[in-house]
Amino acid sequence: MAEYFANVTWRRGDDPFLGQRYHRRHTWRFDGGAEVPASASPHVVRAPWSAPDAVDPEEAFVASLSSCHMLFFLSFAARAGFVVDAYEDDAVGVVGKTAAGKEAVVSVTLKPRVTWRDRAPSADELAALHHEAHEHCYIANSVTTDVRVAPR
Repeated sequence: MAEYFANVTWRRGDDPFLGQRYHRRHTWRFDGGAEVPASASPHVVRAPWSAPDAVDPEEAFVASLSSCHMLFFLSFAARAGFVVDAYEDDAVGVVGKTAAGKEAVVSVTLKPRVTWRDRAPSADELAALHHEAHEHCYIANSVTTDVRVAPR
């Protein structure tokens, strides 16, 4: 079993708090030393109370799913004898209403584009690699969001 840690820090500063007129910019810090500027999504909280140049939780959720899928995919491709030169994913998450009427990220579509070295897998082999990566992805296994893979 492994544990993962994140430190999330927000400070009000001189902003008023009541009336929702406070900034949502905050910082994510991780145990390896990485710091990420974060904020509420500008789709949810308009600027200047959000920071469009920072990562929002919804974007991070989509990126986490994409990154986890990619890492397993690369491992399974290597194990199968395929050499990957590049992997790029233009993943998209959609916020909507659940059956219970709550707002949630209801779907994430991963759109990976893979560049192969000498030999590319067949369409069936590629589908199997993506299926195996999806089945093993910790993040995808941790959520109820419909996660789809649509290779390009």
